[in-house]
Amino acid sequence: MAPTNKAERKAVVDVAAWMFNVVTSVGVIIVNKALMATYGFSYATTLTGLHFATTTLMTAALRWFGFIQSSHLPLSELLRFILFANFSIVGMNVSLMWNSVGFYQIAKLSMIPVSCFLEVVMDKIRYSRDTKLSIAVVLLGVGVCTVTDLSVNTQGFIAAFIAVWSTSLQQYYVLHLQRRYNLSSFNLLGYTAPAQAATLLLLGPFLDYWLTNKRVDAYNYNLVSLMFIILSCTIAVGTNLSQFICIGRFTAVSFQVLGHMKTILVLIMGFFFFGKEGLNLHVVLGMIIAVAGMIWYGNASSKPGGKERRSLSVPISRQQKHASFSDSNEHDGSV
Repeated sequence: MAPTNKAERKAVVDVAAWMFNVVTSVGVIIVNKALMATYGFSYATTLTGLHFATTTLMTAALRWFGFIQSSHLPLSELLRFILFANFSIVGMNVSLMWNSVGFYQIAKLSMIPVSCFLEVVMDKIRYSRDTKLSIAVVLLGVGVCTVTDLSVNTQGFIAAFIAVWSTSLQQYYVLHLQRRYNLSSFNLLGYTAPAQAATLLLLGPFLDYWLTNKRVDAYNYNLVSLMFIILSCTIAVGTNLSQFICIGRFTAVSFQVLGHMKTILVLIMGFFFFGKEGLNLHVVLGMIIAVAGMIWYGNASSKPGGKERRSLSVPISRQQKHASFSDSNEHDGSV
């Protein structure tokens, strides 16, 4: 009876972590859209730096109250992660500027097969046929929902290529660092957030000026825009934390697959906020296909052989991993 209860508790925590990520991610998208479209604050990289600065304050407070225990992360590993993470942020911003919306969405969809490739090569993961087909169905559904035109140019393709690989590597590396150094999500975020905040706040204003030809210090700040910036930073703390928690519990591929539910929710909320022009028959059809694929993926990947590590010592390695990483996962769940 105890294992069943433990499995049920894990399932509840998994669902809570995923819902936490969905709610905060959709929330920060809506707030940022209002901030940029309505109030003209188009400094995306600088805003991301502010997000990580706020996250740094949160992790400092948690460490002061004793929620984050002392741990170790080598400087070389931290620098490698920051390189991937910052290239991801900058690459996504530049890709969105240089590419059409359709090709930008195709690039985002390609993160799933890239993440699968990294797991196959780096972790020797093997996917069953049903798992592969379910991923293809998710990609098809989200593609039908979001992809319009596919115009692309050379510099846009290069930016998208850098964005896709750096984002996939960054998400893979979150799980890698958590497992290798037995770090909870709070511990890892406590290491990475200050470094990302410092680099993005240093480089962000220059990059934003290059992308928008506008200076962040020349922006006409007022009470309402400052409130939206503060709200965006506050919600982003939850987004950053929930991303680390979800990747640590689900792996990067599962996080990408489940993450496309956020795309579906954004489309649905856009329908309620902006009217029927954002929703038509092929979008509804794409949503149905994508949700069906996500359900299929969850069922297929959880079955024996659906997604497993290719190793002769699988039972031993799994027991060792369970013993060494259970504290980290339970710490994330309890908090």
